[in-house]
Amino acid sequence: MSKTSKKNAIYGQSGGVTAVINSSASGVISAWREHQDEVGVLYAAENGILGALNEELIDTSCISDDVVKNLRYTPGGAFGSCRYKLKNLAENRQQYERLIEVFAAHDIGYFLYNGGNDSADTCLKVAEIAKELGYPLQAVHIPKTIDNDLVITDNCPGFGSVAKYVATSIKEAGIDLASMYATSTKVFILEVMGRHAGWIAAGAALASDNELSPPHIILFPEITFDEEAFLHKVQAVVNQVGYCVIAVSEGIRDKNGVQLSAAANVKDDFGHAQLGGVAPILANLIKQRLNLKQHWAVADYLQRSARHIASRTDVEQAYAVGYAGVKYALSGQSSVMAYIKRISQQPYLWEIDCAPLTEIANKEKFMPRDFISVDGFHITKKCREYMEPLIMGEDYPQFKNGLPDYVRLTHVKIAKKLQPFILIK
Repeated sequence: MSKTSKKNAIYGQSGGVTAVINSSASGVISAWREHQDEVGVLYAAENGILGALNEELIDTSCISDDVVKNLRYTPGGAFGSCRYKLKNLAENRQQYERLIEVFAAHDIGYFLYNGGNDSADTCLKVAEIAKELGYPLQAVHIPKTIDNDLVITDNCPGFGSVAKYVATSIKEAGIDLASMYATSTKVFILEVMGRHAGWIAAGAALASDNELSPPHIILFPEITFDEEAFLHKVQAVVNQVGYCVIAVSEGIRDKNGVQLSAAANVKDDFGHAQLGGVAPILANLIKQRLNLKQHWAVADYLQRSARHIASRTDVEQAYAVGYAGVKYALSGQSSVMAYIKRISQQPYLWEIDCAPLTEIANKEKFMPRDFISVDGFHITKKCREYMEPLIMGEDYPQFKNGLPDYVRLTHVKIAKKLQPFILIK
């Protein structure tokens, strides 16, 4: 590792959190402390990039080693996250110049940003403005997203645990339905996240060990939703099995490319359509057209916060990318992302490498067509072989009074040195 001056660092969490993003935070802090004689202070930006803009910086040196270790068992974002997308450099240069002003005021030499696609783009733009202004900064992106849609990396930290959760949930709900369908509900629908990519819905399919076991139908954004084909499939499954269990991605689209659950045209703070609510649409369709009793559920926040059943593989990989992110930054790397490389399928082996953010930002990884069955309603053996290692192993938190005993941090903020900044949305 190259010689570094005692520069400080800022770490931030961004976007929708996961069951394991704090494992990445633990990796970042642990790696930084290994070099405490070479470096300055590691700050955490409260609520991601907003904390950096507002100079709301948390001193992580006040966190004990035991708490840092136990962060890996805690869901949510320990330092707060945000859905705030920086505009392009040309549109709002002021925001980027403000970041550099904050960095300079606190002698920041390293920027470690932990998030998904929009966060990769932010990290790249911050690196670009620093270079343009002649400010010495190593900017490294640490991947996180339950959607599993970042390119280059084999998989994304957060995905393995959400896949384990939805597969477990649909397996248990399927057993429940199987015991009741004779005189009650015939169809159960579980709606999961997935705006453009169907990885999470595909994860539910891991619960199925044969063609007659739940889930019987998976609906992916990558496959155009065909109402008639869907209804025919539901009725065929009910006729054969007696009941039907369905996993559906929130982002499924009709033949015109319109997402079924985006009719209200509501946007989130990243400018994406605010999805959610496709399950009741399908349930109503089944009721009206097939006259079958149905129930539905939306996994929503539960799927991404379920740390009690997190995948050990996922926890370890989340820690590893955080740890490696610091190593890359201290070795002089910038505008890169630490990513997971699969080096062996059997046995399953992986390692961490880095790739340029120019090859990652603003790109999405979709379900390959050969991961989806010919009829478009399930996954293939190839997809199963890819996903199964990602949900392996358990990493249970400590329990107290019958419930998980999660860490809650008290944020110790440093004194501000600059005038308040007016955010422009």
